[in-house]
Order: sequence, then structure tokens, then C-alpha cells
Amino acid sequence: MQYQDIKKMTEKELHLNLKDERAQLQKMKFSHAVSPIENPHKIRVVRKTIAKYLTEINSRRHQNTVA
Repeated sequence: MQYQDIKKMTEKELHLNLKDERAQLQKMKFSHAVSPIENPHKIRVVRKTIAKYLTEINSRRHQNTVA
């Protein structure tokens, strides 16, 4: 997901998507531990997406405290 799309989301959408991505990451890690998944690069992509969500959430939190 592009960071520009993430910036357009509401707080609620950010938190819901973050929760979904974290669940997906945990599921992928478990599947990969049991038997190697077809494309392990997807784990990295999901981790980076989670980081993008967290960056935007923290950025908004910081803007609210400064203003």
C-alpha cells in the first residue's frame, strides 16, 4: 500500500487496518514456521506496511500534541 493512500485514511481505519495486518503477519509467520510458504518476501512486505501505519499514527499523535 502506498503511503499517500494511508495518509488519506481516518484514525479508525488506520487502527483497523493495523490490527488486520498484524493478524496477517502472525498467521504468515506461523505458516512459514510449520512449512515454508511459497513467497517469503510477502512477510517483509507486510512488516513494512505495518511500519507505514505506525508511522502515520505516531505522526498524527505528535501533531495533535504540538498544536
